[in-house]
Amino acid sequence: MQAIFRRELQAYFKSPLGYIYLTIFFFFGGQYLSLQVAYGTNEISNIYANLFTIILFTMPILTMRLMSEDKRLKTDQALLTAPVSLSGIVWGKFLAALALFGVALASTIVYFIVLSSMATTPQWSMFFGNLVGTILLAGALIAIGLFISSLTESQMVAAILGFATMFMIMMVDSFVSSLSSQSNFLANILSNLSFMTRYRDFTSGILDLSHVVFFLSVMAVFNFLTVRVLEKKRWG
Repeated sequence: MQAIFRRELQAYFKSPLGYIYLTIFFFFGGQYLSLQVAYGTNEISNIYANLFTIILFTMPILTMRLMSEDKRLKTDQALLTAPVSLSGIVWGKFLAALALFGVALASTIVYFIVLSSMATTPQWSMFFGNLVGTILLAGALIAIGLFISSLTESQMVAAILGFATMFMIMMVDSFVSSLSSQSNFLANILSNLSFMTRYRDFTSGILDLSHVVFFLSVMAVFNFLTVRVLEKKRWG
């Protein structure tokens, strides 16, 4: 798994993809920080709340090549026959994407330092709560994107499917609002699947164990499904 992790992490910086992702993240994060400073507010939660949409729609850029590129280059056969477990391949790629996201997320430490200079007492608990929630959200989305990438050999198709999936995740709350007056049962089901609602609790300073379990479960389920896709290909 360590070899896969290093290979994938290096691949991000050997192509423009990793730099493009970081540039987009830093640009929008910087814009949100500028607005906070301009309005004289020091709430770090506002930045994390605004980052939800950016994380959602940049995630396909981060994950589209993880599996599809190996299929396109026919190097997946070498991976499948290498002395490494299928779960090691999947988790190695997953952790590489999460590590690159971690590099991008590290910029928020700078944002917190800047905003803390405007406050009498730094809100450390709020900052760490937001940080944990953001990492959990990203992990869940990376697992979904990794699974999508395993279904095709085209990075473009993986990206399009990824964007469509992220859009559906963002629209869940709108569906809940439209269904609440018609079907409480269906609305409750969709509400429990809402990434935005759970993430919003983190940005509000609420550390709910059920939210942590939800995001960890999404990671585990979709990485398991990706392993099953690879297993099917190996035997096929």
